[in-house]
Amino acid sequence: MYVLRIAGSDTADLVETLSTHLAERGRVATITARNDPSDTEVTAGRSTPRTAGVATSYELREEGWVGTGTNKTLAETLDELAPTHDYALVEGFDSAGIPQVVLGDHDGNGETLATAKHGDEIAIEELIAALESTEPYVTLGSLIRRAKSSPQADRAGAIATFTGRVREKDSPEDDPTELLEFETYEGVAEQRFVTIREELEAREGVYEVLMHHRTGVIESGADIVFVVVLAGHREEAFRTVEDGINRLKDEVPIFKKEVTGKEEFWVHTRV
Repeated sequence: MYVLRIAGSDTADLVETLSTHLAERGRVATITARNDPSDTEVTAGRSTPRTAGVATSYELREEGWVGTGTNKTLAETLDELAPTHDYALVEGFDSAGIPQVVLGDHDGNGETLATAKHGDEIAIEELIAALESTEPYVTLGSLIRRAKSSPQADRAGAIATFTGRVREKDSPEDDPTELLEFETYEGVAEQRFVTIREELEAREGVYEVLMHHRTGVIESGADIVFVVVLAGHREEAFRTVEDGINRLKDEVPIFKKEVTGKEEFWVHTRV
């Protein structure tokens, strides 16, 4: 799922235009931050889509949901949407480090794909092309969805998965890990992923191997890496999942910085 933040004032028209264009390519969701305490119309959870073509709309406070219902953050909402949607348009959430288009004088933590004073000055097709060149928001569920849509899925009797997450501590005495930060050698890491996938998929009875490692800042308890294997039987599925994560850890140049309550350090440089 591709995620785009629309930053600035008077964003409604651009959201509507983008939603209409993106709906021709796939399922679209919108997520809007509502932070006015007097806004009594904001409810927890899903609301009626305001734009034709939008499959799902959410309204959230910056710190989570409001009213009744389950408290979910922006990240948790994106996790829920990713397996069933192709695009998500986000309004607000200035601190979210996701790709953005900026209208007027505004700022944010994400990569800026386009800027303009007003929404009608944005070249929509160029913006969509730039969005689709960014790294998609991937979850275990979205990878399983891809595996199930494989042309060879009718021959597969097993899907095996692995999920790696940020461990808070190894033992009760450890200083808790607050977050991990991951960086890669661009281009090199992608090619290593391709090589590993191709070699694993060449095995008898293995039809699809999907792997994804998140980069940037990942907080304690959050998911880091996924491996999904579509195979004829469970034996080759389990074996290939194990080999996949082991080769990813050994062969893909991904560097990890750990931040605890007392210190921070790059793991590969620590003696």
